[in-house]
Amino acid sequence: MRRHFAIIGHIAPSSGKLILNDLAGGSGRMDVLIRAVNAALFLSHGIRHDTDITLHLCGGPGPDRRIWFNGETLSGVRPDERSIAGQIKAILKRPVPAIGVLDEVTQGIFDMGGGLKETLSEWQKQDVSIHVLDADGETIECISSEQNLGFILSDHLPFTDIENEMMEPYTRVSLGKQWLQGHACITIIQHSLDR
Repeated sequence: MRRHFAIIGHIAPSSGKLILNDLAGGSGRMDVLIRAVNAALFLSHGIRHDTDITLHLCGGPGPDRRIWFNGETLSGVRPDERSIAGQIKAILKRPVPAIGVLDEVTQGIFDMGGGLKETLSEWQKQDVSIHVLDADGETIECISSEQNLGFILSDHLPFTDIENEMMEPYTRVSLGKQWLQGHACITIIQHSLDR
């Protein structure tokens, strides 16, 4: 069983500069996405090889970009925000790849064009059971952990109407009535599935 996470960075830059000293402000709340990577992939002394996470950078300039961290092959990345931000910063200097192009930038980190629509399509082809995090959804206990699972979450902003329309066919899952930060949601999901 594999675990897939996708987080949408509505104002995270898809190209250009990333200000390492201002990840929470001038870098489009990239801090939220970086913490999600950390929560999804890193253990106390290792990496979750059964997990991957796709960052959706939708804040421009230019087309949307996806950065895929594959825990199965990831190597050479330390579990701290600045190290992960450094990897992303290098990617943002490159042209956004065409949709359908999977460019391995460094071991286990891939640069891709496209957005949520492409991620959903790829997960469907991989037979991933897709779930959307929503405070009004079903409890996490309703999920069977015996299949490939995918979870979609947002940054500090709610999903847009277009995103909600794309995700309409999928199960909504709740971790409680409070709106939690993305990395906290991922930690709770990983803990629940680990049991």
